[in-house]
Amino acid sequence: MSTGDPKEQAHALIERLPPTQALAIVALLEAMLDPVARAVASAATDDEPLTAEEKEALHEAQNWLKRNPGIPHEQVLAELGVTQEQVDNFKETT
Repeated sequence: MSTGDPKEQAHALIERLPPTQALAIVALLEAMLDPVARAVASAATDDEPLTAEEKEALHEAQNWLKRNPGIPHEQVLAELGVTQEQVDNFKETT
């Protein structure tokens, strides 16, 4: 199945997928079209060693999570008085 138009070929292949696999493709396409996701995916790996303070903070956080349930993202946003839409639409000013 080879057509001249890659978009037509993609559409034809997507039509053959079961719904669960189509959802995965939708997520992939959304990530590919999201400039933030693209920037994160192509960002250089942070290979700078952790400082002693950072290591201690990580250790404290891991110990806290062993004794406490995690806090859902939605709850943190609510406590800060921020909506997910505001986070998604945030534009940093310089």
